[in-house]
Amino acid sequence: MTPGSLSFAAKEWLWPSLALLVAGAFFIWRSYSGSAVSSGLKALSIFLKILGLALLLAILLEPTWTTSRPREGANYFAVVADNSMGLQLRDAGESRTRGELLRGELTSNRGSWQSRLEDLFLVRRYLFDSRLESMRDFAELNFEGRETAMGRALKSVSDRFQGQPLAGILLFTDGNATDLEGGFTGIPGLAPVYPVIVGKNSPLDDIALNNVSVSQTVFEDAPVTLTATVDSSGFANEKISARVILQGKTVAEQTVVPRKRVEQIPLRFQLKPDQPGISFYELKVALAEDQNRTNAPAEATLHNNSRVVAVDRGKGPHRILYVAGRPNWEFKFMNRALAEDPQVQLVGLIRIARREPKFTFRGHAGEESNPLFRGFNRTSEETERYDQPVLIRLNTKDEIELRAGFPKTADDLYGFDGIILDDLEADFFTPDQMLLVQHYVSERGGGFLMLGGADSLQDGKYNRTPIGEMLPVYLDRVPPAKSGETFRYDLTREGWLQPWIRLRATEEEERARLQALPAFQVLNKLREVKPGASVLAVARDNLGTQYPAVAAQRFGNGRVAVNCLGDNWLGGLQSTNAQADLAKSWRQMLRWLISDVPQRFEMRVQPAGEGESTMALNIKVRDKGFAPVENTTVQITVEGPPEKGKTNRVSFVADASDKEPGVYRAAYLPRESGGYHATAVISDNSGLKLGECETAWTAEPLAKEFASLQPNRPLLEEIARKTGGEVLTMDGLSHFVQSLKKKKAPIIESYSFPLWHTGTVFLLAMCCFVTEWGVRRVKGLA
Repeated sequence: MTPGSLSFAAKEWLWPSLALLVAGAFFIWRSYSGSAVSSGLKALSIFLKILGLALLLAILLEPTWTTSRPREGANYFAVVADNSMGLQLRDAGESRTRGELLRGELTSNRGSWQSRLEDLFLVRRYLFDSRLESMRDFAELNFEGRETAMGRALKSVSDRFQGQPLAGILLFTDGNATDLEGGFTGIPGLAPVYPVIVGKNSPLDDIALNNVSVSQTVFEDAPVTLTATVDSSGFANEKISARVILQGKTVAEQTVVPRKRVEQIPLRFQLKPDQPGISFYELKVALAEDQNRTNAPAEATLHNNSRVVAVDRGKGPHRILYVAGRPNWEFKFMNRALAEDPQVQLVGLIRIARREPKFTFRGHAGEESNPLFRGFNRTSEETERYDQPVLIRLNTKDEIELRAGFPKTADDLYGFDGIILDDLEADFFTPDQMLLVQHYVSERGGGFLMLGGADSLQDGKYNRTPIGEMLPVYLDRVPPAKSGETFRYDLTREGWLQPWIRLRATEEEERARLQALPAFQVLNKLREVKPGASVLAVARDNLGTQYPAVAAQRFGNGRVAVNCLGDNWLGGLQSTNAQADLAKSWRQMLRWLISDVPQRFEMRVQPAGEGESTMALNIKVRDKGFAPVENTTVQITVEGPPEKGKTNRVSFVADASDKEPGVYRAAYLPRESGGYHATAVISDNSGLKLGECETAWTAEPLAKEFASLQPNRPLLEEIARKTGGEVLTMDGLSHFVQSLKKKKAPIIESYSFPLWHTGTVFLLAMCCFVTEWGVRRVKGLA
């Protein structure tokens, strides 16, 4: 609102008024000049008389005050009410819920502040929960909304009144927005918001789950860790039971006891899923059933006592290509370990004879084939020629796979999730094959592991090769080897933090296991690792000098690791338990190697926007060489929790992205709380199925809605400050509506009123004279 201005209608009286004022001031001063009073009292009396005279003479000029105000009936004003379930709470000492108090204010008091608001503005009424709805009145408030999407509601109001004179928004809410977790960043063009806080800032007796998260590792004993906090208020010394439920069965349980009235208690569950793929775990907290609570208070709400989390263990099998220069013990124990893991399949390509000249070996008279194949009825000249190595293929998917030896094309190699090289020299590969392996890691994102051995690392001449470039260790700084050396294996500080390299749950148990390991005899001695690489385990010789035993680093989109020991299998020869430990260590290392490796078909899910309930599904489709594939059909099926007793399953087709090739996108809005499982089937133009992928997520609107039970005053103050409004209370609504006449509005009008025609000026003048007389009276001068 622009400030008002003062004008004078009878300006011709200006000089006569000034003359009278000067004359009057002179006589007033003369009347006090001979009085025996202090100078301060004399000055005050003279000032009061002159001021009273000036006010009376100003009436002759007919002063008029001109200002502006909102034009009645020309501007809009929005009244927006929260209709979410959060207002079903009942504050301490109240007989009615917050929603009932709000409904009473908006429906029973229309003859007071709402009538005056309608006299000034064109009032539009709305309620909101997950979306904004227009209402004729607020009789439809039922407080059953699962979300308080306050940010979206304000954005909707701003959009609806785009280009129209909206003077302000009166917002009735508790401020616990589910879509403004990061705070209010502002909405361009939004009118001033005047939040009215619904509810008291007093603690309520309640038990709630917050900060629920799930993490997965390759630690075999407990690959899934579920953490949360129990927020207890008003239940000191009461037993609280926390349970993890899978398919209706309790799989883990803890009991906690808060010692304070308000306390946060951490929860941590370590789980080992029995089945691959996607599972939904439900975490529930409640007062334990085995205690006498006849006088215990009831919880304010039960909607925040349970949460659902999705765990995806993958379906596999994930295939790893193991290439060795000779049959060895490492493959035997590794293959035996992975035989117990349906998620990982080890495909072997093992050389049993090196490439030799044709004339070196001869069989019987007239025999032209390699004697090594005698009796196998082999007919392929490609694998039986004398000048080719003799390779054995194990666990291949068909007769064709790896028939020509190590893959020469991306289509053949990129189907594996990881590669292991063991006792194999660099000359085994062609330059193109080594470059292909480097691209496999850096671009495709595969995992690569080189094991120590007679022909590995520096002894395999990998220095200054594409494979050597991506290793985490330097191969040109090799300390001299000594005969008869033995080495003790130990973890580094960084290794202790990696679950996949440990085998025990506690540090004490792990240290005992490491001390029981035998001394190893074969080590590729390397002194330094490259910048950015991590040394996870070391090998110490008899003099205490340590060398990297296990090192790893990221390389492009993939990861690379080396195990410099050449006789890891020794760790499994001591006992049956040692064999189990060796098998477990191989499984964990290889799972880590291929974890997060991209697949040909992948689906990711994330909120469509900040605070959005709609989920965006993004599907990536690649060919065998991991190049983007277009012109395919992606059929998505989403299955969620039952909706009103009916099966909740819907299918739709994803749209191809116009920005990124090979990417298909769709959106889905979950309606119910619980877990959602999405499956995408990818088909070519002829309808032939290329593959499928899946993902899962959980929708927990009530968990956000009841994350806090006290009104969020700081958020409402932030909204008011950034939009030019102010925070109000229900008791102050009448005064607020009255003050709107002096606030800014898009459409205003000017109006003026004569100050000389009011009793205010006469009253001020009389006050000056009476005060002056009173001062003289007190001092005995009257």
